[in-house]
Amino acid sequence: MLEAYVKISRTGLLCSCLLLASLVLLWAPAPLSAQAPAQAPAQTPAPQQPAPPQPPPQEEPPAEETPQPADQVRRLKLPPAPPKVTDVRMPGEAGWYIGITGWLPYSSMVAEKGEQTNFVNPSHLELPGRARGAFGAEFGVAAGLHNSLKFSYWQAKKSGEQIAQNDLTIFSQGYAKGDLLSTSAKLSDLKISYEFLTWPYPVEARHFRLKTLFQLHYINMKTVVDAPILSSTQDPSTGALISYSTFSNQSILTPSFGLGVHQYASRHVHFEANVAGFGWPGHWYVGDADASVAYRTGKVELQVGVKGFIFRTSPKSDYYFRGSLGGVFAAVRWHSD
Repeated sequence: MLEAYVKISRTGLLCSCLLLASLVLLWAPAPLSAQAPAQAPAQTPAPQQPAPPQPPPQEEPPAEETPQPADQVRRLKLPPAPPKVTDVRMPGEAGWYIGITGWLPYSSMVAEKGEQTNFVNPSHLELPGRARGAFGAEFGVAAGLHNSLKFSYWQAKKSGEQIAQNDLTIFSQGYAKGDLLSTSAKLSDLKISYEFLTWPYPVEARHFRLKTLFQLHYINMKTVVDAPILSSTQDPSTGALISYSTFSNQSILTPSFGLGVHQYASRHVHFEANVAGFGWPGHWYVGDADASVAYRTGKVELQVGVKGFIFRTSPKSDYYFRGSLGGVFAAVRWHSD
């Protein structure tokens, strides 16, 4: 019995010692390294409540592009600009010029009766003599893009004498066969010519030009016919001199069309040729042609060549004229460029 009590006391003492040791270890301060793990669970945030379900995001419409200026849109669509072409203007293709002309033509001019005459006597009269010279003036101005506008005027005079080969009625004045006839005539032409560059285009540095000519002519023919021997006789009844002189003045206003070529051998020498004409069947016609070479030094240019001209006034009148002229000509021009 006693022995059993002693065993029980030992067992209770041992349990008391273990319990005391456990309390000491529990209340004793722990080292810093051991406190960190113990504090970590205390810093863990409390679990959050699950968020309520969010509605699915709505798709936003695409943002509208800011409209750009129309000129900027076009500029973006245009291809790159081609390289700039150099347009070479030869002397005389800019500014203006003024000049004088001289022409020594051979000529053939004829006076005829028209459809409005009321007599049957022949009236064909060839004007004799040689033209004493056709002198005139010209003015030209550049009209852009190698085009030009030109004004020109010339007049030619012709006089001579001949024996009537048969009875004639000239401008309502009668002459007998064998009468000495004296004639004097003046032909003039006022022309406006627009020269339009047709080829090549663009010109660039080429030396050749093909131009279309649009012209307007005002042609006037004045003629005086006289019988000088008969005009020196006196009227037996009055004693006054009898006049056998007669006069006619015919003119036409007509357009003409043609072509002109220019070839610049250098900046000092160029060749030029032009031909133009127009006619109305049964009425009038006109033709004009020339070819020349020009040499320029500074602002002065000398031009020489050949020129031809044909014309006819309207035969629908009482009298009309037809004729042709051709020969060499020369011109001196002063250029502003």
